[in-house]
Amino acid sequence: MAMGDFSPNWQEALANYALTSRDAVGASAIAMRSDNEARTRRLTEATYTRLLQRWNLPEAQANVWFLGGVGTVTGNDFAGAKTMVTPGIQVDYETTRVYAAVTARLYRAEGINHDFASVRLGFSFFEADYDQTQPWFILEARRMNDLSDKTEITPMLRLIHNRYFVELGVNNASQVRANFMYIF
Repeated sequence: MAMGDFSPNWQEALANYALTSRDAVGASAIAMRSDNEARTRRLTEATYTRLLQRWNLPEAQANVWFLGGVGTVTGNDFAGAKTMVTPGIQVDYETTRVYAAVTARLYRAEGINHDFASVRLGFSFFEADYDQTQPWFILEARRMNDLSDKTEITPMLRLIHNRYFVELGVNNASQVRANFMYIF
C-alpha cells in the first residue's frame, strides 16, 4: 500500500507491505512545520502496523489498530539527528454510508513532544458497487502539540474506487490538503 497526506505544514509519504492479514511493515518520510513557519522537522522512520481487533458486524466493520515507528528526526532548531519513536492507536468504524475514526499518536524524541490527535467523521452521498466511484464527505479535526496552537479543521471530498481513494479539501487556515491511498 502507498499513502500520502500533503498540506503546507504536513507532508507524509508512506509505503507498507502486509506480512499477514494483521501485520504490515513499511517506511515513511514526514516533513512537519510550525504554523508560523519558524520550526521544521523531518522524520524518516521504519513503521509497523498491527490490527489489534476487528469486529465484522452485519452491516459494518470496526477496527482497533496499533501504529508505530522508530526513526531519525532533524530540525532547524537543533543540531544533528535524534531518535524518534511514534507509537499510536487508531479506532475506526464504517459502513457503506458512514465513517468515523479517532487517532492518537506520540511523536517523541529527546526534548521533542509533537503528539498528534485527530477525529474524522464522514458520510457517503450514495452506496456504490465496488467497480463504481463512491463520493464521500469527510470532516477532520486534528492537532499537533508544540508545532501548532490551533486545531486544524478540514472538510474534504473523498473519492473511493476499487483499490484507491483520493481526498481533497481546504482547511480553516485556507490551506489546500490532498490525501491518497493505493492498495497494490
